[in-house]
Amino acid sequence: MTSFTKKEYEFLKELGIGPQNLGCYVNGTWKATGPVISTVNPANNQIIAEVVEASAQDYEEGMSACAEAAKIWVQVPAPKRGEIVRQIGDALRANLQEFGRLVSLEMGKILPEGIGEVQEVIDMCDFAVGLSRQLNGSVIPSERPNHMMLEMWNPLGIVGVITAFNFPCAVLGWNACIALVCGNCVVWKGAPTTPLVTIAMTKIVASVLEKNNLPGSIFTAFCGGADVGQAIAKDTRIPLVSFTGSSKVGLAVQQTVSQRFGKCLLELSGNNAIIIMDDADIKLAVRSVLFAAVGTAGQRCTTCRRLLVHESIYEKVLEPLVDVYKQVKIGDPLEKGTLLGPLHTRTSRENFEKGIHNIKSQGGKILTGGSVVESEGNFVHPTIVEISSKAEIVKEELFAPVLYVMKFKTFEEAVEINNSVPQGLSSSIFTRNPENIFKWIGPQGSDCGIVNVNIPTNGAEIGGAFGGEKGTGGGREAGSDSWKQYMRRSTWCRYARFAREFIL
Repeated sequence: MTSFTKKEYEFLKELGIGPQNLGCYVNGTWKATGPVISTVNPANNQIIAEVVEASAQDYEEGMSACAEAAKIWVQVPAPKRGEIVRQIGDALRANLQEFGRLVSLEMGKILPEGIGEVQEVIDMCDFAVGLSRQLNGSVIPSERPNHMMLEMWNPLGIVGVITAFNFPCAVLGWNACIALVCGNCVVWKGAPTTPLVTIAMTKIVASVLEKNNLPGSIFTAFCGGADVGQAIAKDTRIPLVSFTGSSKVGLAVQQTVSQRFGKCLLELSGNNAIIIMDDADIKLAVRSVLFAAVGTAGQRCTTCRRLLVHESIYEKVLEPLVDVYKQVKIGDPLEKGTLLGPLHTRTSRENFEKGIHNIKSQGGKILTGGSVVESEGNFVHPTIVEISSKAEIVKEELFAPVLYVMKFKTFEEAVEINNSVPQGLSSSIFTRNPENIFKWIGPQGSDCGIVNVNIPTNGAEIGGAFGGEKGTGGGREAGSDSWKQYMRRSTWCRYARFAREFIL
């Protein structure tokens, strides 16, 4: 029995969501012949609605149509493709509040974060519109007389996008907006636990394509589990697969795609540190750590998981930090004033409990939190742990609001601790010292893809390339020149004089 008749769920109808939903958009139509699953509200674990997932037959039908649509979409001029993405952004603007509410309901993040996530997709649409007129190549000096050499960027054809539950639509936006203006069709598999977001987002894109008399299969979407993801990874019709998720699964995806000589764009685990130097603005740093460690219930890839504090100010930082942790309001993510919503699933809550057990067994000292909230939902207390940087569990990503704190003596020691984990996504230092700042962002500093100063580890801007090194996967999405990953480079040289001579 679903809770769909509840008054607070009425807004779902405005997004085209019903109590039973077909979870595949293939060849411009909604259909699905796979298993029926239920999506639940993590705040109370009650069923919201049912979704029919993709079958192997649905997948093949969708991919065949998408491959045909790619022949049409590639011929549409890039600025015209940008106009389609602009209209997608406008459609999202018209549904911002309702869509943001759906993200919060199904994923569990607080409402301002849910709305903010949808806004991020809108911002990516705006960014992609401008980009559609700047997919520039190069003119390169030739070493041969009377020759010219050019470099062009051409579409790949189809881009596969596999997204995670923690940002069920934003990551799609980072990839799809760029992929579409670059001339690619998109095949999307959303997270199996956020199918309603996948359906609602796809309905918005589909309405724009239909309005412009374009094939719906330019954007193909599947709700489903690992079997659909494996099909995408193995499919030779998909030159590029963008995967967001754990390092373990990402490695498996990369190996599968590489076996067929495809390309992978990986956004995997993070184990992000904030360093607080002895000259830092402590009030600013404490607020930033709270935001970075507790936001989205610790389920961001950019969540601050390690706090490195200079030994001379250790107590000055820990005392106010523990105090504000105890004031965090835990509750329904849709209620005003809530700062910490639930973990996404019951399994996430169980992993939190297992993590706390392992922390204690490895010498960790719980300063605050460390327990679940007894309720129908997946709530846990935000937790601060004093622990050695050499503890094995510190090297892992516990996807929950658990913050490891540790002391250091010198800048060099702090950098060494920051770089000592397998992951390399985001990092930040709080200091007023210009020398340390320039060391931090340089070759002797952080080895992460995101290297911040006096701001948290999370909240990356779309204008920059988002991604990390080492176990984070090495991929880059969103801004800067990330668009080049969604295209293939063609270098060509020609003789400029149309004469018969051939110069080697």
